Amino acid sequence: MVAAEDVLLFVNAATASTGQREFSENAEQQSISLSFLHEYMRVNYRELYAATLALGINDHNAMLAVRGLLGNARDVSAEQKAIEGRLIAATLMRLSPPRVFRLFKALQRDGVNNRRTRAIIRDWMTALDNPAYHAVKYRSGFKAGLKHAHVDFGDGELRDFLFGPLQRKPYTTPILETWRQAHYDRNVLYKLPYTVAEGFAAKHGVKREVFIERIGTQMTPLEKLRTDREPVDPLAVLEGSAKYCGPQQIPWLTRLAVRILALPLDERAARRAELTDGMRRFARSEAGDLAGTWGRVTAVLDDSFSSFGSPVKRRRPLAVALATHFLLEALAAPGQYTPLWMSGRDDPLLSYPSGATPLGTRLLDALETAPTRIVVVSDGWDNSPPGLAGEVLRVWRTRLDPARRVDIVHVNPVFNAEGLDVRALSPLVPSVGIRDAEDLVLLVELAQFAQGRVGLPELLAYLDDRVRRFLGAD
Repeated sequence: MVAAEDVLLFVNAATASTGQREFSENAEQQSISLSFLHEYMRVNYRELYAATLALGINDHNAMLAVRGLLGNARDVSAEQKAIEGRLIAATLMRLSPPRVFRLFKALQRDGVNNRRTRAIIRDWMTALDNPAYHAVKYRSGFKAGLKHAHVDFGDGELRDFLFGPLQRKPYTTPILETWRQAHYDRNVLYKLPYTVAEGFAAKHGVKREVFIERIGTQMTPLEKLRTDREPVDPLAVLEGSAKYCGPQQIPWLTRLAVRILALPLDERAARRAELTDGMRRFARSEAGDLAGTWGRVTAVLDDSFSSFGSPVKRRRPLAVALATHFLLEALAAPGQYTPLWMSGRDDPLLSYPSGATPLGTRLLDALETAPTRIVVVSDGWDNSPPGLAGEVLRVWRTRLDPARRVDIVHVNPVFNAEGLDVRALSPLVPSVGIRDAEDLVLLVELAQFAQGRVGLPELLAYLDDRVRRFLGAD
């Protein structure tokens, strides 16, 4: 049971935290706690630690886990190394190229250059569909991986570009020749990837608004979301994402929620119908075959002042609540979904961080709707009045619903570094960490293990199944 609790403790942290500043804790506290948990799991439960790569932990922690597994494998059996190698390879295929290249640089700094590491890097790099494109867009990371794993593409042009880029004239590879010409011809730079062209535009003194207008077709979906060129129809971003992202699982629903909350309230109100339709279409796409299968669902959603997050994760907890709202609407039976916001507002698109966190009161309201499932999305700071939520849940579970007819799950987007876990509402209700609303279904599955009703054998069977599915979809 201790092992099961430790695994769930780590998964909560590795799902919710990215090592960045939160509302009440700084980045250093977050990083120290995460580092401790990673080392604790790797040393004491290495097999389970590797298996958590298949549980949807966030990209930041997936990179930390891969780095730790590759850098500390002296006494690991060949069989375990083989399993870890497959998990790592599958994980890298699901990470964005910039993250993978940052990992290569970190392994280079760590001096991790064993045979398994070189093979994993070599396999990932040789599997790239367009090596020249990645070499241009991520030149320093591509070069680091190439040198560290001794990868030979058998392409003299690519080696010349990386180690003596302006010595060859001209290149026969189109994108390499375009990069060379962009040094002296400002009209050519618009054929390059956005991040590369951006540097050339600054060099040539091109005005920002002119550059953004002309570079549009070269921008990836995520780059469009970070500028003012997001499409009117958000599904257009989703449909075009495969061209740039390959097998990555991009949390578009949560990304769009972040983007919507960054808009002024007046603009959100003016575009309410369009934005609501976009979120619902994303949510239905994410729900897939599970749409309409969750029965009567009530959500308790936190839009209190602490949902602002922090300057580096601005409105992130509120965005998770907003995205979860639309996903739960899609998962619930038609007409059987009730959203309850802390503020009492009834228009989710006009949500903004304000006020206290009356979790206990809203839980009472939720129970009055007679649901089959209650999902609470909150950082767990019950302060109006303090402790009421825990007392409501205690009385409900011990006196009114000991048979657990109502399934209650608390998903928390904020990692509590001091407690090494997400802040819980009550020992009688599972609390699990969440990074993106898209992880909700998996987290509800994990919640059955979080109350101690299911032991380590069941958790191991679940992990084995998740690993098989993770590697089978490779």
